[in-house]
Amino acid sequence: MRLRGSAPLGGRLLLLAAAVLFSTGGAAVKGTGLNAWQVAGSRSLIAALAVLVLLPESRRAWRWRYVPVAVAYAATLLLYVNATKLTTAANAIFLQGSAPLFVLLLNPLLLREQVRRSDLLLMTAVAFGMALVFAGHDHANATAPDPLRGNLLGGASAVTWALTIIGLRWIGRGAPDESGGGLATVSMGNLLASAAALPLAFPFPAFRSADLLIVLWLGIFQVALAYICLTRGIRTVPAVETTLLLLLEPALNPVWAWIIHGENPSPHAIVGGLVIFCSVALMSLSKLKA
Repeated sequence: MRLRGSAPLGGRLLLLAAAVLFSTGGAAVKGTGLNAWQVAGSRSLIAALAVLVLLPESRRAWRWRYVPVAVAYAATLLLYVNATKLTTAANAIFLQGSAPLFVLLLNPLLLREQVRRSDLLLMTAVAFGMALVFAGHDHANATAPDPLRGNLLGGASAVTWALTIIGLRWIGRGAPDESGGGLATVSMGNLLASAAALPLAFPFPAFRSADLLIVLWLGIFQVALAYICLTRGIRTVPAVETTLLLLLEPALNPVWAWIIHGENPSPHAIVGGLVIFCSVALMSLSKLKA
C-alpha cells in the first residue's frame, strides 16, 4: 500500500513509531529515582547490547573513522539525560531540537556545503526560539530542580547532536561496503556513553522494580527499538519527509511529561518551542522545494 509519492505506508509508520518511542524519553527519565549518570549509563549499556544482538550489521561495520562521530553521539546521550533531570522535558527536547541551526552553521566548515540566503532567515528564527526558551525563567520544582543549568546542558546537546548528524552524513558518503556505518556508530556511541557514565554512577542504590522497568524501557524501546524503526523506515522515505515525520518527537515529549508528572513548561518555553518546531519544518520543506 502506498500514499502519495514513492514512499510506502510501512516506511512512514516505522518512522512515526520511532518518533513516538523517542518521545517517551523525557517522562521516563523523570520517572525514576536514579540520578542522571545512573540512568544514562544503564540506558546506554542496555541499548548497545540490544542493537548489537538485534542488528547484525551493527557488529560488522566498525571503523576507527567512526569514533569521533560516536563520541559526539555519546555526548548527546549524556547531555540529554542530564538536561532532562534538571529542567523541564519540554525545554530539554526543544533546545536539542534546535540542532539544525548548528548543522547549518557547521556544514560549510565540515562538509563544505553552502548556506543559502533562506537558510539564514530560518537560522535566525531557530536562534530566537532558543532565546525564548532560555528567557522562560522556570522556577525550580520537584521535576526540574535546576532549570538554568538544565537549559545550558540542553543547548550543548543541540551542538553535539548537530555534530552527530553531520558525522552520520559524512559516513553515508563513504564506500558502499560501509552501509552499516550508521548503526555501528549508534552501538559504539552507546557503549562509550555507558563507559563514561557508569564510573560516575556508583554507588548504585537498590533497584526498585519501577526503576528497573524504566531503565529497560529506555534502553530496549526508547533507544534500540526506536533506532531499528528509524533505520528500516528511512530506507524508503525521503530525507526531508523523514525530518518532518520525526518532528512528532518534540511535539509529544512534553505531553507525556505533563500527563505523567503534571509538568508545565513556562509560556516563553512553549512559544520558543513552537518557533523552533515551525522553523525546522519550514527548513525541511524549503529543502524539498529546492
